[in-house]
Amino acid sequence: MQLVKGVLTEEEELAFMNILFSSSASIRSGNFGLSRKEVEKQLHIQGDDEKFNSFLTRINQAVSRYFKVIYDEKRDQLIALMRVPARAARNTLTKESLAILLYMFYQQEVLQHEFTLFDQLLNAFGHETTKANQRILLNIDPLRKIGAIEDYDTHSQEKAYQLTAIGVHLFSDSFLRRTAEFSQSHQLNKEEVLKFFRRYNLYQKGENE
Repeated sequence: MQLVKGVLTEEEELAFMNILFSSSASIRSGNFGLSRKEVEKQLHIQGDDEKFNSFLTRINQAVSRYFKVIYDEKRDQLIALMRVPARAARNTLTKESLAILLYMFYQQEVLQHEFTLFDQLLNAFGHETTKANQRILLNIDPLRKIGAIEDYDTHSQEKAYQLTAIGVHLFSDSFLRRTAEFSQSHQLNKEEVLKFFRRYNLYQKGENE
């Protein structure tokens, strides 16, 4: 953390600390992080994309071992995520919650679906269990509390959920690579992964046509 003082100005360091403080679920509940407007006001750089992006880049270079600061464009919020060992993460999310989050990640980040229906989760995880509705809802609740997902309005009676920027960035690149390799029972290289997505991502293929 001593690197922060060498990379950031005093104003930028204070802005980072404010982002860090406001990203706590116990402090801001569901409203994680600070808005870009608030951060730019602290830095006196309103409307300057170059300086804003420079601030983000230098923060992440300095604290990458412990934190990752992301900008959620949809919510217009800057959020600090803490890097934790897998063992510590398991104390936050059950394996069922993690499976649900991975399912949503695949649907929304790989297949580019806008949301995930509750019925899809029920079909994927609950068709062989008793009281499946309650069990799935119980495991969705922690994902809401850490800000990884939010309810999505389908303008119907169907329940649906959407990943937030927190949910999208929750998994490290190494975790996603190991998950993909395990599911395929062999190691994957970058070209194989790109080939898979180009060939089987029907949503994107349809758009390109």
